[in-house]
Amino acid sequence: MTVQQNAMQIISPIRESSDEERISARDQMEALNPEAKKLQFWIRTQKNAPAQEPWFSTADTDNTGKLASGQVGKNQLKAVPYRWRWSDYRPYLQKISDIAAGADVAPVEFADRQSIVLMNPGLTERIQVTNTIRCAISIYNPGDIAPAHVHSPNASRTILTDNGGYTNIEGERCEARRGDVILTPNGTWHDHGNDGEEPVVWIDTLDWPLMEYLDCAWVDQDYQAAAGTTDRTQPVRHVDGYSQKLYKNGGMRPTFVSHQRGFSQRLTPLFHYSGVDIRNSLVDLKDETGDPYEAIQMELVNPVTGESVFPTLRYGAQLLRPNEATRPKRETSSGYYVVINGEGYTEINGQKFDWKPNDVIAVPNFLWRRHVNTSSEDAILYSVSDAALMRNIGQYRAQGKDNAGNVIQLEQ
Repeated sequence: MTVQQNAMQIISPIRESSDEERISARDQMEALNPEAKKLQFWIRTQKNAPAQEPWFSTADTDNTGKLASGQVGKNQLKAVPYRWRWSDYRPYLQKISDIAAGADVAPVEFADRQSIVLMNPGLTERIQVTNTIRCAISIYNPGDIAPAHVHSPNASRTILTDNGGYTNIEGERCEARRGDVILTPNGTWHDHGNDGEEPVVWIDTLDWPLMEYLDCAWVDQDYQAAAGTTDRTQPVRHVDGYSQKLYKNGGMRPTFVSHQRGFSQRLTPLFHYSGVDIRNSLVDLKDETGDPYEAIQMELVNPVTGESVFPTLRYGAQLLRPNEATRPKRETSSGYYVVINGEGYTEINGQKFDWKPNDVIAVPNFLWRRHVNTSSEDAILYSVSDAALMRNIGQYRAQGKDNAGNVIQLEQ
């Protein structure tokens, strides 16, 4: 018997099957999987269906972002909308600060940080606010220093206290104040500290979960100090405001300096975005019509390329005028908001999350959300999302609802 004849005997002729036979065949195939799994393979069945139901398949909030059934969906972790209140987490920061102040060895010495790390309830016990973003809220007592280090994730500090200590990035000292955003792109040596008289608080944001998923997350703390010194921090080569002086003039780029700092690729050379400048820029535009889905919004960008500050993360700031409400919008990106000024609420997939200054709100992908300023003053929200990553891999989409409630394409 030839190989071809043998194969013909093994493979029966194709014929039309009834629904009962198809279901039976599916069950029979599924029954093979417990044994197959022991040999590290899987019989392809409906259990291999994508974890995510089509996010655009419904205009309501009931099933948006719902996970599909099957082996893939069963193992998929999905972030949920959540809010961390300043009134809830601030007391714990104070406790950490008090413990550190009375300790023989400050926690910053053995844990690198004195912080709380936010955990999204939908991601079990992972220290993530979304599938791609980690947030820690750190407190530094007077005299605290985090030694110089470099890592593969992109990171930032968003300053919550009036005095925000400092971050030294590639020799540039950035003195921080409330509302400032200080970037530490991957591949840049940086150290932090507080040389003021009061504790300082900031939000550390990193794309660490993404780097972990890609198996390229690492930290190097073996900073080589100058010969004859034992300093754990970098020498200051550029005074506070150096990169702002170079790049604050929009539309003009200095040609007499290198825009490469550190060994990262596609980094922004502007490390320090002033909260005062951000606020003034928003306020200067508040009489404009704005965007119905984002109000008055600005994006922090690389001043050399005009692209997002990181290839993975998009940073934004938006102003909602008194009693202003945005229309519903949903995106394929996920992220979080931190309230810098004002009071109001954000509605996410039908859930209402009221907010005050320093509250943090996680917004997973695919879910309808809108913001409402309920106060008589301007509200300012900062945002960080993985929209930059989604754009770079061709997966960013956005939809909105018009005044009549009809779903319209915003970006596709």
